[in-house]
Amino acid sequence: MKKIGQLVKETSGSRIKDNFKASQGLIIVKYSGVSSPDMSTLRKTLKDFGADLFIVKNSIARRAMKDLGLEGLIPSIEKPCGMIFFKNEPVDTFRILCAFRKEHEKLVLEGGLLQDKLLTLKDIEVMSTLPSKDALRGKLVVTLNAPILKLVVVLNQSLKKFVYCIDQIKMNKEKSN
Repeated sequence: MKKIGQLVKETSGSRIKDNFKASQGLIIVKYSGVSSPDMSTLRKTLKDFGADLFIVKNSIARRAMKDLGLEGLIPSIEKPCGMIFFKNEPVDTFRILCAFRKEHEKLVLEGGLLQDKLLTLKDIEVMSTLPSKDALRGKLVVTLNAPILKLVVVLNQSLKKFVYCIDQIKMNKEKSN
């Protein structure tokens, strides 16, 4: 029979690995000095956008990162830290974290990983200013629709000019008769 401590370590390690495999990436945050209610608010807000905040012992997190082949993140795991795994839109998660960080200066974004690319604080801040996927899709639709709309306007003007020309010919013939 295993000891409870060993079970907790195994469960936490496997949870990190499972969350990482099911997500697009992760961000490591240091939360020392941030109140528990504020952390709960952050956790709930992140959950609404498809991200999970997971607090775990550093030794367990380092071992899980090593097992996953993410040695580049191990130096970031110091002091009380948490891991945020995001499954959906990464830009939304980055935006939430940057906004929360402005209100709670004690929260430190150490960096993270998006797919296979290591992220720095600067990368996260830059990506938090990007428009969402839906906004980008809207811009794409407008861009693709613009030439068609211009063609319709040009053809409509040509038709109006043709009808006007025919009307003028008709009026001239009526005057001459």
